[in-house]
Amino acid sequence: MRNVPPPPPPTTNPRLRWLPYLFGAGAVFWLIEMTQFAAWLAAPVGREQFQQTLLKGGVTQDFVTILVVYAAIVLIFEATAVAAHATAYYGLRRMRAWGWIAAVVVAGAWSLIIVGIPLLVFLLQRPTREAYGIS
Repeated sequence: MRNVPPPPPPTTNPRLRWLPYLFGAGAVFWLIEMTQFAAWLAAPVGREQFQQTLLKGGVTQDFVTILVVYAAIVLIFEATAVAAHATAYYGLRRMRAWGWIAAVVVAGAWSLIIVGIPLLVFLLQRPTREAYGIS
């Protein structure tokens, strides 16, 4: 067998260096949000405020079930956001195609509230796609 040298590493575009850190910051943001929600959930005052909000809305029974369902929905949403941002961060740092795909999905989700549109446009440009092996 012949010794075949490994392929040369892809040339990195200096404009792409900041990209993983943006998604890392998003993961940290969602971790902070999740921690704040958990603190609110653990505090008796937070649960009492939630119960008062439900009373004002006309709900008069089964507060515990509503609180559990609400907490589960919020925590699942936030944990999913953390996981998606972290996947994009690690994939983009290693210049992998799956990192680019995860970043496009996250930017697409953020574009629902306008924030992700510039990032989505940047990710979909040909030089960015080619840097991550997407043609």
